[in-house]
Amino acid sequence: MFFHSAQYFRDIWSKRFFWMSLVKVDLRKRYRRSVLGIGWSLMHPVAMTIVFCIVFSQLFGQDIISYAPFVLSGLAFWSYFTGVLTESCQCYFAGEAYIRQSPAPLAIYPLRTTVGMAIHFAVALIVLLALVWMTSGFGNLLTLWTLIPTLVLFFALGWSVSIIFGVINVVFQDTQHLVQVGMQALFYMTPIFYPAKMLRDRGLGWIVDINPLAACLDLLRRPVLDGQLPTIAATSYACGFVLLMVTVASLTLAKVEKRLIFYL
Repeated sequence: MFFHSAQYFRDIWSKRFFWMSLVKVDLRKRYRRSVLGIGWSLMHPVAMTIVFCIVFSQLFGQDIISYAPFVLSGLAFWSYFTGVLTESCQCYFAGEAYIRQSPAPLAIYPLRTTVGMAIHFAVALIVLLALVWMTSGFGNLLTLWTLIPTLVLFFALGWSVSIIFGVINVVFQDTQHLVQVGMQALFYMTPIFYPAKMLRDRGLGWIVDINPLAACLDLLRRPVLDGQLPTIAATSYACGFVLLMVTVASLTLAKVEKRLIFYL
């Protein structure tokens, strides 16, 4: 069962207009009086892609035409995951007024964060596909169907992580600061801007092999950049990691659902 039970999930769906309106409010606040609107969500990954291409393409011996989509795909995924993780730390505090007034399922508030980040990721993914098609042609069309289960997997991962760290931060509010430090370290352990082969050639391949985010990133990069199906190893590792996160999130909610309000 997802979270507590099938009924719990139905309760979330029955309140879809509520949490969807919260997502709309968040987007309006973020881009109020903005000329580009949600287009600003692309500025960070695109700007960082340009910087990385200028600085590292020659250092790593990479052709800039193939290196740019490689970096953009990594930064798009990383922006989604770190955005979910950092903003989830405040998701229950942001929804405190609603939590005190309504007995809605607590999973709604991390869902609010995840959906908002997923919208930004979808925009970045469209730009990534356009860039790949312009630079490499349409050789990936036959493998793009694998993005459907991959995106579902990413969404489940984001929602689960939001629940876990949202709850932890309510009890221990230094969590949000620890997350920022941890994600900065994890950024350099994940092949975002460098090929995993570089570490393997230097005997450091275990850093990538034990990193579940590297496996998740492989599910995105292979079909989009290389026109290949994801490997069974990466798929199994990513699915196992997401299943673990879903299980932990379910158990966490089951334990604190009725008591979390006393910590707010």
